[in-house]
Amino acid sequence: MQQQHRQPELVEGSLPVFVFPTELVFYADEQSSHKQVLTLYNPYEFALKFKVLCTAPNKYTVVDATGAVKPQCCVDIVIRHRDVRACHYGVYDKFRLQVSEQSQRKALGRKEVTATLRPSASQEPPSPRTQDEERRIKEQFADSEFFEQTAFQTAESRPVAGGPSLLTVLLGLVCMAVLMLPTLGEQESTVPVYLHLSVNKKLVAAYVLGLLTMVILRT
Repeated sequence: MQQQHRQPELVEGSLPVFVFPTELVFYADEQSSHKQVLTLYNPYEFALKFKVLCTAPNKYTVVDATGAVKPQCCVDIVIRHRDVRACHYGVYDKFRLQVSEQSQRKALGRKEVTATLRPSASQEPPSPRTQDEERRIKEQFADSEFFEQTAFQTAESRPVAGGPSLLTVLLGLVCMAVLMLPTLGEQESTVPVYLHLSVNKKLVAAYVLGLLTMVILRT
């Protein structure tokens, strides 16, 4: 009986999606605003899968663009603006959140969230959008195409490591050679006296060699 009661809600595209906020505003002069959080709520008695798509994938990074929300729980989705330039001021983009049941692929519901970049919060006091602006936004997104996160998540991934640079290797070899030279004051050595180094110089070489080793390990 409970399944029959739920079934009408599970028609593709008909499930209400609860997301807050419904608009993201980034400000170029406020570094803290370059990171925004969308909260997706699941008030239902069953778990939901979600996927985040975007009309301008190269401008944003979405952390955890796919995932799941337990029944009567919520999840935070972090969105970062990574292309803060004057040419993007006032341009509206859209994110689409699609949800589905765990056992299904079809999207049971979707919700769209607008995003825009502005020069400064102090220059533009918050005010409701005019009808002309709303119409312009609708026309802009009339034929918009949404892209999956995987299309631009790759751009945010770390590049494949190519090993340490030649300069790093050469500096490491020089430091090792310095450490192998005799210390100033040693008597029994066939190395010329002008190549005898002080303890302080060897300590510097050891310190630099340690830093280079860390760099090589990280690459």
